[in-house]
Formats: sequence, structure tokens, C-alpha cells
Amino acid sequence: MATRSEKVTFPGAAGGSLAGRIDWPVGAPRAFGLFAHCFTCSHEIFAAERVSRGLAGLGFAVLRFDFTGLGASEGEFANTGFSSNVADLIAAADFLRAQYQAPKLLVGHSLGGAAVLKAAADVPEVAAVATINAPSDPEHVKRAFKADLSRIESDGEADVTLAGRKFRITREFLEDIEGHALRDAIGKLGKALLVFHAPRDGIVSIDNASAIFTAARHPKSFVSLDDADHLLTRREDATYVANVLAAWAGRYLPQAEVADESQSEVPQGEVLVREAGEGTFPQLVSAGKHRLRADEPESVGGTDTGPDPYSFLLTALGSCTAMTIRLYADRKKYPLEHVKVRLQHAKIHASDCSECETKEGKLDRIEREIELSGPLDEDQRADLLRIADRCPVHRTLHGEILVTSRLV
Repeated sequence: MATRSEKVTFPGAAGGSLAGRIDWPVGAPRAFGLFAHCFTCSHEIFAAERVSRGLAGLGFAVLRFDFTGLGASEGEFANTGFSSNVADLIAAADFLRAQYQAPKLLVGHSLGGAAVLKAAADVPEVAAVATINAPSDPEHVKRAFKADLSRIESDGEADVTLAGRKFRITREFLEDIEGHALRDAIGKLGKALLVFHAPRDGIVSIDNASAIFTAARHPKSFVSLDDADHLLTRREDATYVANVLAAWAGRYLPQAEVADESQSEVPQGEVLVREAGEGTFPQLVSAGKHRLRADEPESVGGTDTGPDPYSFLLTALGSCTAMTIRLYADRKKYPLEHVKVRLQHAKIHASDCSECETKEGKLDRIEREIELSGPLDEDQRADLLRIADRCPVHRTLHGEILVTSRLV
């Protein structure tokens, strides 16, 4: 299912503006989710983007945002800590509650996982919580700058390099994370819990997942991420998390209660096309009970979330050709096993077409290749090629077409 992404800003716990995105599904969301990124990361990191978009593709609206002092959010990172991360999560939940709907799903990656475990108690609407490669204790992050701890303690602060970037870590930051033991919060969670963890995670060991799982009460589940890395940098790992998470959360979260126009059927023989609200080109297409999308490729300014209009035209001709050949072959009892039709559309100069009546300007050319499988003799193959030109769409394209338009 294709999705759209919308930039948002909202007030953080410290008063500054926090920046993020809501990844929206097509149609009414079944529920809202909130994604917390890893330590010193941003909401644009691959794991956050892929999991959030994956959930949107499965019917959830998900807000992912930058904590204070990170990414595009305002504030100084040096003045933040685990407590401020938790407070920012609660502020994000307040924003969703006020503008849309309170989140029913919290997802946290790495230290963000620890933060959602702590914040869940202050978001009463939450029904399910999931952690991804999360530490069981916020103090675990001290290992990321272990060599600088003595300098931070003695000087009150120090610049440390994390993931190739410099961050100022203060003594207050250390004191803050030391003051948060999660065992009691996990035991009192009162929400369904899903723990994802990679056994070979070299940053947060699998022991942390065991500690979280042991401290939690049922309902709780654990999913191994096998050979995934800590940041889920492989697309298939992030996609797997999104798919499993959506299936698991479905046991605890409601289906969307309100269906929008894209979910309603249109009469047989009628097609409804309406803008998807995602820019210039994306369109939502309803044909009977079927749902499709139309778009343009990125090379011409589209977002490539569906076939372009000419691809739909070729689809109509190709499918009609195959259906007509099959129907005729069955009627004639020809030993046709399989039909394959490949089509291409292009604009060509009329002067390059010796058999065309038009001699100036450009005209449309559709190349159609028909592959017939089975023990057919040459006469049968020639007969089926002849009947291909009798398909209704082919005849429509070659006939006089009247298109009327009116405003309603």
C-alpha cells in the first residue's frame, strides 16, 4: 500500500519546536503510532523511516520526530538527557491527541526503546509498546563514550565523538541517566509488549532483551532479528520489523472505524479517479471494488507510487489482447498453454511511418509483442495473431472515440 509523508512541528517539553514527520496510510488510519529514534540519531535515520513507512503501508499513521537538540528540532543537546527524551515523547503524544488522535502504539529503537518503556505510563491511550535493540537500562549509553567519562566527571562536560559527530555531554546528563532504573516501569507497564533484538548486536547485547522480557508481565512477546545489525541498516531487516509489528499490534489495536471515499465501491463499469493529496501527480483510482494508484516517475517530477497513465493504457490493451486470445483459443480448442503480451508506447515522427495516413508532426506508436506457448501449428498461431486485433480495446483505439466532459 502506498503512503504519503507530511512534515510537522510541535512544541517540545522544553518549549522549543520539535520537527518530525507523520507517515500516513491510504485511507483512514486504523490507529496512530509514535516512533522514538536511537541515541543521537534523527527521525530520518533509515530504521526510523523504513519501519514508520512500513507501518503506514499496513494502515497505521506514525509520527517520528527529532528529540530536542537533534536533527531539525530546536534546543541544545547538551541540555538534554533521558528525562527530556521521555518528556518530548509525552509532548509528541499530546500533539497527536490534540490534532488527530492519541497514539495507541509506541515504538522505540535503541535508547528510544528505553524511553518509550518509561513514557508509556504517561500516555494512557497506549495499548501496545515495542522496542528494537533497546537497552534495559538507560545507563547503558555511557559505554558509547566510556573513554571520556572521567573527563566529563572532572570538568563537568566534554565534547565526545559519536557516529562521526561531536556532541557535548554534561555531568548532569550522566546523573540523569543514572537516576532511571527501568525494571519497575517495565513491571508496571500494563501494556502489550513486543521485544525485537538482534542476537549479534554489537552495541546493545542480547542480555538487555532478556532483562526487559523477564521484567515485563504478560502479554509479552520476543522476536529475534537474527543477523541484523544494531541500526537495521539492511532494508529487509527494517521491513521485517514493520511487517511483524503490524501483525502483532493488530491483536491489540482497533481497525479504522471510518472509511473514506477511497474505500467505497463504485458501480461496475465506472472508474473514479481522485487526487491522493500528495503533490501534483499521485491519484487514487477506484474501479468497482478494486483500488489502484496512478502517478508519474520521479524523472518527470512524480513520486512513482503507481503506474503512469500510458502504462494504464497499455495495461488495458495488453490484458484485453490476452483475454481475447484465450477466449478464442478455448472456443477453437487450440492447444494454447500460455499467453504473454509485452507492450511499449512511444511518440514517433509521422514521416517515419510509411503505412500511416498522417504524414506531418508526431503520432503515437504502440509496439505489441505476443508470445504464445503450446504445441500450436503455424495456421493456429497466425489465426490467434489475427484475432488479437479484434480485441475490444484494440478496436476502440482504432475507431472514432468521443469523450464528453461536464462539470458536476
